[in-house]
Amino acid sequence: MSAHQEHTAHGHDHHDDHHEHTHASHGSLKDYAMGFILAVILTAIPFWLVMGKVMNKSSTTGMVLLVFAAIQIVVHMVYFLHMNSKSEGGWTMLALLFTGMLVFIMMSGSLWVMYHLNHNMMPGMMHETETKPQSINAAPMSKPAADNMKSMPSMQ
Repeated sequence: MSAHQEHTAHGHDHHDDHHEHTHASHGSLKDYAMGFILAVILTAIPFWLVMGKVMNKSSTTGMVLLVFAAIQIVVHMVYFLHMNSKSEGGWTMLALLFTGMLVFIMMSGSLWVMYHLNHNMMPGMMHETETKPQSINAAPMSKPAADNMKSMPSMQ
């Protein structure tokens, strides 16, 4: 009798152990139902906040919506993607943290650059829109400047 046959004769099959391990990583119906209920609630509350115009300031509403969005991302990752510190030896969570860090750096850097470009790019442009532009001929010319203009050849 081979070693594999003896092993299976005692009721321990190597394939059964793997099947139980992969099955344990998936959630139960209760977990999926809980995730679905949380996702619906985390969608309905921001929808109500926006449609009901509950908050006066749009910036406050935007921040509250971002918080609800972040919570919903976590709910989806935990209940539907089954991400935790134990899955795949923690490498999945490490990859997620690294991705989150990169997204944060890119988003904050992009916002910083856009703000400073808007603020510093053409500072004189902001003052021109506030006052009426003057015509070239509107300012009185001095006598020597007027004489120089008469002596210049015509462009026509």
